[in-house]
Amino acid sequence: MRVCVTGGTGFVGGHVVRELLEAGRDVRVVYRDERRLNRLEGLDAEAVKADLFDRAAMRRAVRGCDQLFHVAGFVGSRPADRAWQVNALGPRRAVEAAAAEDVERVVLTSSVAGLGPVAPDDIGTEDDPFRGGSLGLVYPDSKHEGELEALGAGARLGVDVVVVNPSYVLGVPVDRSQPGETSTRVIGNYLRGRLPAVVDGRSDFCDVRDVARGHLRAAERGRPGERYVLGGHDGTWVGLIELVAELSGVHHPVAVLPPLLGPMAERAEALRLPTPIASEGILLMGLNWSYSSRKARGELGYRSRSLESTVRDTVEWYRELMDAGALPAGFSPLSLGAAGMRVAGRTGLTALARAAGRRAGRTLVAGG
Repeated sequence: MRVCVTGGTGFVGGHVVRELLEAGRDVRVVYRDERRLNRLEGLDAEAVKADLFDRAAMRRAVRGCDQLFHVAGFVGSRPADRAWQVNALGPRRAVEAAAAEDVERVVLTSSVAGLGPVAPDDIGTEDDPFRGGSLGLVYPDSKHEGELEALGAGARLGVDVVVVNPSYVLGVPVDRSQPGETSTRVIGNYLRGRLPAVVDGRSDFCDVRDVARGHLRAAERGRPGERYVLGGHDGTWVGLIELVAELSGVHHPVAVLPPLLGPMAERAEALRLPTPIASEGILLMGLNWSYSSRKARGELGYRSRSLESTVRDTVEWYRELMDAGALPAGFSPLSLGAAGMRVAGRTGLTALARAAGRRAGRTLVAGG
């Protein structure tokens, strides 16, 4: 079987490519930037250059393939036009190219963000109504729109479209020499003493290897028109930092911010005032992204490894990068804020904050 993968030079996409090759598939990788192909060094995949928005090039890329894994996406909210183009319009363009070349099935990589945040203290499912629209957040809205566009195009053009919705993905890239992807940087920044704060919110954390295998299971067993959450372990950002500190032996104090700081950061940005973290990042981290993977476990046979093993692997990989001097140095708002937190720790202020948090029944400082 021949399959095509867009976004194959990325974090999740690289693992999808490797899983497909190990499963005996003939793999074609679509790329835009030739320099990123070295991330797949050692993997015997055909490389075809094509822009997602070049219809003729995309048709050539998927020609002769039985399945298309559309993993390409924009992880972020700035610039907003780019996020909307890639995340909202891109999936429809991929399905249209597949239909034009008689590709049987498209597996679309979305995110739990595309399902929307969950009500506080709940655990969401694929059937929940989308709650993100009123928040005006670019990333969840664009991912949700992309799902609707792809599913609509599949129904209209006669292509089987299956959507997978990974939760927060951690782990090690196929090429261990590459610096961290967006989702793993919270661990890397903590280890390097460049993480000043996290927001007191909930998420679900998963391993990139499990997510990649979930893609193959979705291609084999997924029902057309359905979504499948590929998650792992429900938890909090505070809990993740505490686990990283425990497994690494590295202890840096990290402030735990209340979710209400998100709207305050939005107002600051509107006034062109500097903020250490983009307001959308604060808003997203402060929401509840806890989702159940029960449907994927039951229908796809999806499985997830322990969070401890995933975090340990991620920590070891970042230490390799740090020892090799492969990570950028220099000052940034994040590093300056983290330095301020370490000063607060040495002067006893974080100890006072911990005591105040215990009295208030909430965590004010994590990690250190």
